[in-house]
Amino acid sequence: MGVTKIEYIYAGLLLHNAKQPISEEGVKKVLTASGIKADESRIKALVAALGEINIDEAIKAAAIPVAAAPAAAAAPAAEAKKEAKEEKKEVASEEETAEGLGSLFG
Repeated sequence: MGVTKIEYIYAGLLLHNAKQPISEEGVKKVLTASGIKADESRIKALVAALGEINIDEAIKAAAIPVAAAPAAAAAPAAEAKKEAKEEKKEVASEEETAEGLGSLFG
């Protein structure tokens, strides 16, 4: 299986979470410890890119839409459940009416 860019990002995030500097040497050690043959050019690109980003702010910004998504998805589900209950009541009412008419014909 080939190595994707995500492993490099994970390595950087692991270092950040461990309060370690995100350096070429650190990323290479994380990747090597994970059994991944590190690509020096990808490591350099990652370290350069992450050096320009406030990782904590990026994580906070990314977490907000994710947290809002379940709440947004719950609204249509609740509406569908309400409609199903109303439909069930209608069916029950029709059945009761049919039973009542059936008693007229004995």
